[in-house]
Amino acid sequence: MKYKRDPKRIRQVLGKKVQFILGDMACVYGGLLAGCSFFGGYPITPASEVAEGMARRLPRVGGTYIQMEDEIGSIAAVIGAAWGGAKSMTATSGPGFSLMMENYGFAAMTETPCVIVNVQRTGPSTGQPTLGAQGDMMQARWGTHGDFEAIAFAPSTVQECMDFTIEAFNLSEKYRNPALVMTDGEVGHLRERIIIPEEKDLKLIDRVEATIDKKKFIPFTNSQTRKNCKVPDFPTFGTGYRTYVTGLTHNEKGFPATDKQPDHERLVKRITEKIIDDADKLVSVEKFNLDDAEIAFVTYGASARPTESAMEMGRKNGIKVGMLRLKIVWPVPEKEVHKLAKQVDKIIVPEMNLGQMVHPIREAANGNCEVICAPKIGGEIHYPDEVYKYLEAK
Repeated sequence: MKYKRDPKRIRQVLGKKVQFILGDMACVYGGLLAGCSFFGGYPITPASEVAEGMARRLPRVGGTYIQMEDEIGSIAAVIGAAWGGAKSMTATSGPGFSLMMENYGFAAMTETPCVIVNVQRTGPSTGQPTLGAQGDMMQARWGTHGDFEAIAFAPSTVQECMDFTIEAFNLSEKYRNPALVMTDGEVGHLRERIIIPEEKDLKLIDRVEATIDKKKFIPFTNSQTRKNCKVPDFPTFGTGYRTYVTGLTHNEKGFPATDKQPDHERLVKRITEKIIDDADKLVSVEKFNLDDAEIAFVTYGASARPTESAMEMGRKNGIKVGMLRLKIVWPVPEKEVHKLAKQVDKIIVPEMNLGQMVHPIREAANGNCEVICAPKIGGEIHYPDEVYKYLEAK
């Protein structure tokens, strides 16, 4: 039976409008509010609470939860559910995200909307299973082979875990592309106050069913224009369309064309350009004290919390420092960073790794200012004074 989102039932299951909950649980709330009807997952710290929360709540709103044998099976189930018409989601961390990489690329190639929550932990390998990190930021963009574009959010608060999960579903449906919520063990296991939005305030993007004549259907066309387009209709299984879904290079009719260079180029350019062309629309940043800044922090996720305190310490001590917080990390807001680099003498990038997002930020700065990495690893978030010391360094 086809899932029908029931706002009244979802509100009953979620409970009070104002709550004090884990970041992981906020991702569950975001998924339910967005209309997620399928969750396929496998428990892994520090993301297990997402699976546990979905296991308890999703069936109560008419959705389906399944625990798979591993993360490979989880993402495969999520992709299959999406092609069956469901808004689908999974959650994982570190090694599990690595296992999902092949099917992450498959979702991009087959233009399958789905959401992956990655509650990052330290690595490589098993690392520190229960402790937070930001070690998967480059993997989110480059972890799967071939050419594709990533959409990835980085929440800094528990509220944002919920809000960004909703928006990840929206962008996933809009662009027919997997979308990531790159939280971490710090924010995922943090408890904070959240406010569940009223139904009237929710802006959801739902899947538009294909309406093209089934006998004349060509996969890469749009019901409204009847022409080839960058984001074509999504003819899910069971709706009467003869749909061939393959990770192989395929032509406009959807059939394999692995030895045809022009077909491959047209396909891959289209699935990348649908996001590249809208890169400016996908910019989501927060600015602090940048009007007169001579030094700027550029950061994201949990690292933004102590960085904001370090910025305030700097201002109290007469240092003209500001902060640019990235809410969407992929695509990188290149124009925002480039503009900032022309204004300041130095950009400092605090992150819980040995330097990952610092590389695209340095590339966007394009030599207009010095770009410095402010790393920390070992399962601990920066202390404000550890970030502040970079302001005094010569």
